[in-house]
Amino acid sequence: MEFTLSQEQEMIVSTVRGFVESEIYPYEEEVERTQIVPPELANEIRRKTIELGFYACNFPEEVGGAGLSHLDFALVERELGRGSMALTHFFGRPQNILMACRGEQRERYLFPAVRGERMDALAMTEPEAGSDVRSMRCTAVRSGNDWIVNGTKHFISAADHADFFIVFTATGVDETPKGPKKRITAFLVDRGHPGFEVRDGYRSVSHRGYRNCILEFTDCMLPERQVLGEVDGGFKVMNEWLYATRITVAAMSVGRARRCFDLALEHAATRKQFGQSIGKFQGVSFQIADMVTEIDAADYLTLAAAWRLDQGLPANREIASAKLYATEMLARVTDRTLQIFGGMGLMEELPVERFWRDARVERIWDGTSEIQRHIISRELLRPLGS
Repeated sequence: MEFTLSQEQEMIVSTVRGFVESEIYPYEEEVERTQIVPPELANEIRRKTIELGFYACNFPEEVGGAGLSHLDFALVERELGRGSMALTHFFGRPQNILMACRGEQRERYLFPAVRGERMDALAMTEPEAGSDVRSMRCTAVRSGNDWIVNGTKHFISAADHADFFIVFTATGVDETPKGPKKRITAFLVDRGHPGFEVRDGYRSVSHRGYRNCILEFTDCMLPERQVLGEVDGGFKVMNEWLYATRITVAAMSVGRARRCFDLALEHAATRKQFGQSIGKFQGVSFQIADMVTEIDAADYLTLAAAWRLDQGLPANREIASAKLYATEMLARVTDRTLQIFGGMGLMEELPVERFWRDARVERIWDGTSEIQRHIISRELLRPLGS
C-alpha cells in the first residue's frame, strides 16, 4: 500500500474540504438551532455538487457516476465528515445497492438517483429488528403476480425527503438445524404509493436536522417488478453492496475527529491559565498527543480497509475493525476536546458540545460496536474450527 496520496487524491481532498468549509460550515448553526434543512438550501447544495462533478461519485462511470475507487471515496467521506451530516447528505451518495437494479428499474431508480433527480432511503431497521436483520417482522406475502407488504420500519434516515425507498422484508421461512431462518427480499417503493405512509420519527440528540422517520405498510400491494435483485435474495444484495458502508462511517468519524482536534489544539495553545497556555500543562499536552495518535491510527486503518477492497482482497474483518476503532476513537476525542475547553465546551455557543453529541450514534448505526467485535472474532476463529 502506498501511503502518499497521488496528485489526483490530493485534489479530491482539497476540493471536498473546500466545499465543506464554504458551502456547509456557514449553515450549520442554523440547522442545529432549527433542526431543519430548508429545501432551497438542500437543492443548492445538490446543484453545486453536481456542477463540481462529485454527485454520486461512489457509482461507476458506466452508469453516470465518477467511478471513484473505494480508497478515493473514503477520502471524500472523510472530508464530508467535517461538516453537518444534515447538510452533507445533499452532497449526494445514493445507496450502492441500486446497482442491483435491472431492466426498467435502471431508468426509474438507478439513473435518476445518480443524476441527482431522485433521492433514495434505505429501510431495514424495525422496532424488533436492529442488528438481527432476520428477526424483522415486516412481511411481503405473494398474491398472484403481486406482493402485499405489512409492517413497520423505524430509524429510517433521511426518509423525510426521499423520493423512493429500498425496503427489506421477510418473504418466507426456512427450517434449518439451527431453527427457523427467515428469507429476505428487497423492494423498491415510491413515496406516496397506496398503503405506504412516511411519518415523523424520534427526536435524536445526534445529527440534528438529519431526521429519522417511521414507515408504515398496510396491505401495500407491490408488483413483481418492484423486487430489487432476486426474490428471497435480500441477503445477497446486502452482502454485495452494503457491507462496505461501514467504511463510510469510519471515514466520516475520522474527519469529524480531525475537525474537533483542530479546535482542541488551537484552544490548548491560546487559552491561558496560571500565566501560561494550558497546552504547556502535561495533563493537557498528553491528551493532545493521545488524540492525534488515535486519529492517525483510525485514519490508516480505514484507508487500509478501503485499499483491500480495491485490490479484491477479503476485507470483512478489516472493515469491522475500522468501524469499531474509528467510532470509539471519535467518542474519546470529542470527550477530551470538551474537557480541554472546560465549561465552555458544554455551551451551545461553541460547536464542541454538538460534536460530542453527534459522536454517540456512530457506535450504534451501521452495526453496533458489539456487532463489529462479533464479526472480527468470528473471522479469526472460524478458520480454526471454532
